[in-house]
Amino acid sequence: MAKSFTCNIVSAEASIFSGEVEQIVASGIMGDLGILPGHAPLLTELQPGPVRVIHDGGQEENYYVSGGFLEVQPDVVTVLADSAARAGDLDEAAAEEARQQALRAFNEKSAEMDYTRAAAELAEAVAQLRTIQQLRKKGGKS
Repeated sequence: MAKSFTCNIVSAEASIFSGEVEQIVASGIMGDLGILPGHAPLLTELQPGPVRVIHDGGQEENYYVSGGFLEVQPDVVTVLADSAARAGDLDEAAAEEARQQALRAFNEKSAEMDYTRAAAELAEAVAQLRTIQQLRKKGGKS
């Protein structure tokens, strides 16, 4: 059995990561996924949140995706993200402000309010903050 596989993380804007990894951990719509070499083929939708890429020797890189899909093939795993960024590049203050604005919009009783959009914006802001907090717990920037 192989010890590693190729991982590609891409968004509409750019290729964020491409390389050999030992493991990927991501949030699918049915729960968290851990992908190791030899994983069965899979296609699943991703929740907004962190994607952890673990290299040989345990070195870890963290990314944030706002949603998208994860495809597992025999030797390649591809994350097709709506948008993606290195977790270390996220702005905590901006994410908290977006969360506050989404909460305000969600709680307003305005007839023209789009609750679905407000809920999606709130979920994305909370996912960014969760990614930042997980990175902080690990004590590093990646």
